[in-house]
Amino acid sequence: MRTLVLRAGGALLLLLAGLHLAVTPLIAALVQESAMPASAGWLLPPMLLNHVTVGVLLVPLGILTLYAAPHATAGARWAIITTRLSACTVATLPGLVLFFTGSRYFGAPFFRLAVAIAGLAAVVLLFAAFWPRTEALPNADTDSGS
Repeated sequence: MRTLVLRAGGALLLLLAGLHLAVTPLIAALVQESAMPASAGWLLPPMLLNHVTVGVLLVPLGILTLYAAPHATAGARWAIITTRLSACTVATLPGLVLFFTGSRYFGAPFFRLAVAIAGLAAVVLLFAAFWPRTEALPNADTDSGS
């Protein structure tokens, strides 16, 4: 069950990455339509850099979480650390988004969807990554990744 939940969290991160990258052109168009041309030319490059970077970085985070899931369940130290680090990182996203943006963007459906996916991924990953282990498995501390 833990493996399934961790993999679901990794899949949510990949979904969030896809959403993030998919809406990037929509946000670029919104900036170009809403700002004066000189301002749009100044605002667009760093916004695009940020949006694309975050989307791209969510991909390996999701893949690492998916890959580490069965190994974390088996008790491999590297995988437990990987899934816990992913969980803690993702858990910061909803709060940081709210802190930096306030509530003004929550009227946008894709924004709400992205925050909801990040929040769900955070809960799922925290639950699975930190749920106490009750069984001791032999050879659980191997770092071979097999």
